[in-house]
Amino acid sequence: MEQVLDIYKRPYDKNFPIVCMDESPKQMIKETRVPLPMKPGSEMKIDFEYERCGVANVFIASEPLKGKRFVEVTERRTKIDWAMFIKKIADEWYKKAEKIILVMDNLSTHKASALYEAFEPEEAKRIWDRFEFVYTPKHGSWLNMAEIELNVLMGQCLNRRIGNMTIMTEEVKAWENYRNNKKAIINWQFTTQDARVKLKRLYPTIID
Repeated sequence: MEQVLDIYKRPYDKNFPIVCMDESPKQMIKETRVPLPMKPGSEMKIDFEYERCGVANVFIASEPLKGKRFVEVTERRTKIDWAMFIKKIADEWYKKAEKIILVMDNLSTHKASALYEAFEPEEAKRIWDRFEFVYTPKHGSWLNMAEIELNVLMGQCLNRRIGNMTIMTEEVKAWENYRNNKKAIINWQFTTQDARVKLKRLYPTIID
């Protein structure tokens, strides 16, 4: 925990950007009846029945100090999907960085082995060397600022019924552009000193 909090104290450095990464499933839901539009004196009416259309996965990479985020919707959330997303971070979005500090949780797919399953060894090692991977502790996913950004995405964009990946991808891309144009940053306030006071119970007791 303290390792993550120390990283969040670092000043912005374009050569060593701090990027937080997270992912979440999203149920695709299709309307079975056309909603009645809003009109004066009456809200939009949506039928309670719906049709389930499978589950998509949403990857997000957020750079809190710069106010940038990149989102991708995929059909699955396998090791290969994660590896492809990591490659985009390295080669498209942060290709000029010397080393990318990537904060993420300890999900079983977030491992070096995933890159070796997706790419030839030389390519996997090249991508791996572009990163310094920093894992949040078990039960400490709240330390990942990408989780905050993902909650904003769910609340502002994906809080309604969307029936297919094409529409979901278009909506997510529009939200991403909107947030990036605003340069919306995350003002992280929780420090190591705060943790030692508020989470004192998590620290071992030293007996003199």
